[in-house]
Amino acid sequence: MVAGPIKVACLGAGYFSRFHYDAWRRIDEVELVGAADLAIDRAASTGLPAFADLSSMLSSVTPDVLDIITKPPTHLDAIREALEAGIKLIICQKPLCNSLDEVRVAIELAAQADARLVVHENFRFQPWFRCMAKAVDDGLVGKVHQFTFRLRPGDGQGADAYLDRQPYFREMPRLLIHETGVHFIDVFRFMLGMPRAVYADLRRLNTNIAGEDAGFFIFEYEDGCRAMFDGNRHLDHAAENTRITMGEALLEGDRGSLSLTGDGTVTFRSFGSRDLQTLLPGMGWAGFGGDCVYALQHHVVQGLLTGSPIENQASEYLSVIELEELVYRAAREHRKQELS
Repeated sequence: MVAGPIKVACLGAGYFSRFHYDAWRRIDEVELVGAADLAIDRAASTGLPAFADLSSMLSSVTPDVLDIITKPPTHLDAIREALEAGIKLIICQKPLCNSLDEVRVAIELAAQADARLVVHENFRFQPWFRCMAKAVDDGLVGKVHQFTFRLRPGDGQGADAYLDRQPYFREMPRLLIHETGVHFIDVFRFMLGMPRAVYADLRRLNTNIAGEDAGFFIFEYEDGCRAMFDGNRHLDHAAENTRITMGEALLEGDRGSLSLTGDGTVTFRSFGSRDLQTLLPGMGWAGFGGDCVYALQHHVVQGLLTGSPIENQASEYLSVIELEELVYRAAREHRKQELS
């Protein structure tokens, strides 16, 4: 356990980092002590002590937590440098590192340093998935037969796709699954556990980008349950803001079903009934994705303060990266992949 306030330093001040800085500022037990970015003007724009690189920051401040909010190719070096500086808890954005081999190296380095490496995998902290998980755990839907998520952000069409927000998406050789679908690999793991087999079919619709932007994967479970991710970045769904939930979900069991709509509403319908019971109303959440960035960061802080278990430590998250690799292999080989 760590006595508060918990000192947090952040590496990265790009597009998505705004949600991290905002969330840290809303956690009473946290003191932000620095921001580093290769573009030091961006670091300075956070209003924190600004540094041009990680080593400069770590030589000036001694944080309890380093939050890495940079692209995957930078992760392993940043993790190594932070561990060598004695940082005992690192949060790192996903996709974690640049490859499965790098992830394994990062996990080993953290273990050797007796430090914790937590993956900033925030979709499992979205309030609608927490609500659905509780309903499943409480037995509300009975035995789960199928869980389907349809990703429909509607942001992938045309020659200028992603340029206004995250232009590096266009150059990623693996896009739909590596950048976005991995969230749902983790959500399926969080809610249903590890599958026994994976099948996938992936394709590229927009010829202006390098990676795949549509396709699906199916997880097969020992008890007969199936989980399906159906993603298409060209299509949208019925929502005022398609990025709140990024799509719609249906979880079906032998006693009833749960539905997620684009405003974050979760409803329950009993088997044989037409009546819908609202379990979670849609509302104007702060931040990104139902304020899931705040929820994850607050969860880590509480773990540090109270000693409670911290979810998504990299040693556990390794299975998500391994499942991602199986998805790509299944698509490449056009056949189901069994988990060893």
